[in-house]
Amino acid sequence: MQRVDGLTERQVRVLDAIVKLYVETAEPAASQAVARRCRLGISSASVRNTMSELEEAGFLRHPHTSSGRVPTDRAYRAYVDGLLGRTQPSDRDLVRLEAEVAMVGAGGPIEEILRRAAQVLGILAQELGVAVTPALDQTVLERLQLVPVSSERLLVVLNLDSRLARTLYLEIPNAVAAEVVEQVGRILNERLAGLALAEIRVTLADRLRDVARPDGGQQLLNIFIERGEDVFEARLEGGIMLGSAKPLADQPEFASNGRMRDLLELTERRDVLEGAFAAHRRRGLTISIGSENRDPSLNDFTLVTASYRWGDLSGVVGVLGPTRMPYEKVIGLVEHTSRLVEGLLT
Repeated sequence: MQRVDGLTERQVRVLDAIVKLYVETAEPAASQAVARRCRLGISSASVRNTMSELEEAGFLRHPHTSSGRVPTDRAYRAYVDGLLGRTQPSDRDLVRLEAEVAMVGAGGPIEEILRRAAQVLGILAQELGVAVTPALDQTVLERLQLVPVSSERLLVVLNLDSRLARTLYLEIPNAVAAEVVEQVGRILNERLAGLALAEIRVTLADRLRDVARPDGGQQLLNIFIERGEDVFEARLEGGIMLGSAKPLADQPEFASNGRMRDLLELTERRDVLEGAFAAHRRRGLTISIGSENRDPSLNDFTLVTASYRWGDLSGVVGVLGPTRMPYEKVIGLVEHTSRLVEGLLT
């Protein structure tokens, strides 16, 4: 049994037993059950006293409707940092994970690899699987293509380094001749190719200010200047991929209609989830528990993430679930998924 700063060996054993019992049962841990679990050879009364000490120290709380105790965020943090034993995913989980994600194939579209990773990871962990695409701020534009789709619509294709491409449709108010579209594309490539997307967004207007505009090309160039933030956005299509919310919705924490409604609203707030998960890029394995999350809407949740690298780029895969989660199993699955994704990309 490892040590936790400030706690005696008995307190550590009792805390470890309570966390494991609560994770398994979702019921407040009573002293008799804890005494049997931690095998200290002491009475349930002694365990009860120790539980009171842990409650005073902020590791446990006492629900009003029960005589048992449940872990606080501080307890989960102590458990993860000092008591947690790492376990590898089961052979069955590994086979399913690798079969589902590798189905895309090495070098396949990154969005599809991440979408499958989020889906199967969530199912195996029984949480909400999440994957975030790499940030592209420092990715270099190699070539830009403009393809007329209709008289009022252009397809813009950004060919980037690292085998990446972004595509989007650009609405134009009036028809532009094909030769003008070609000329504008040539100008954009001359002025922007070889620059990082972040630099393009900041300097776009200056780089096009003194250009000799072809007849009929003024309006099209102005559209690029006005919509530069959207056209040269520094993320891939999707940004964040979510697996099915059903495994998470089946958890006891969301049995009430109110909690279920809160969960569904959270899954629709992709900006919140993307911000929370993307903050963990380039940080290896990260576990943020309850109130450690910056956004108050995530204060009842734990985020377990692992970064993956793709050349100079990095993204995140992980899960979101209640603070009561089987950390050993979830961490093993998340770490293996990140390595699997990285292997398929590289």
